Amino acid sequence: MISGIPGLRGTDHVGFTVPNLDQAERFFVDVIGWTLVYSLGPYSHQDADDDWMLEHLGVHPRTVMREIRFFRGQFGSNFEVFEYEPADGAAPQPRNSDIGGHHLALYVDDLDIAVDYLREHGVAMMGEPTVSSSHSTGQRWVYFQSPWGMQFELVSFPNGKAYEANAPVLLWNPTKPAE
Repeated sequence: MISGIPGLRGTDHVGFTVPNLDQAERFFVDVIGWTLVYSLGPYSHQDADDDWMLEHLGVHPRTVMREIRFFRGQFGSNFEVFEYEPADGAAPQPRNSDIGGHHLALYVDDLDIAVDYLREHGVAMMGEPTVSSSHSTGQRWVYFQSPWGMQFELVSFPNGKAYEANAPVLLWNPTKPAE
């Protein structure tokens, strides 16, 4: 018997909020290499009796979603990037150790070339590349920050990770070349 959500195939997109969509677009398109697909908005529900924003998005009912821009990364990853005008003030960006803390990991073929590229583009790196051990032996990674302080990670494991040798579902298959 299969457990979990019936028909689940994987991740469709990742959504996150930025303080300035124009700045984010320049970073995602010009530095990261994503493609802008389309944009929507603005959206608001300003009727005093309308709780749509709270009910559907978990934000203050009078919050305005200024715009959403959809980006596509290489190999089909989609990103839904929001700019809000929060009616109750913006919360500070969470750290990784905070509830809701997060980062977005991007796989690269050659970590050293990717790090050099980001440095050449003035991207703030968070330390030097780290070699993983234990179950993730074979992987190297490093964090970096967007211009607004959101954390991203570059990760590479060109020969696979140790745990994948016996994993029931392989994320990386050394016998099948990337398409």
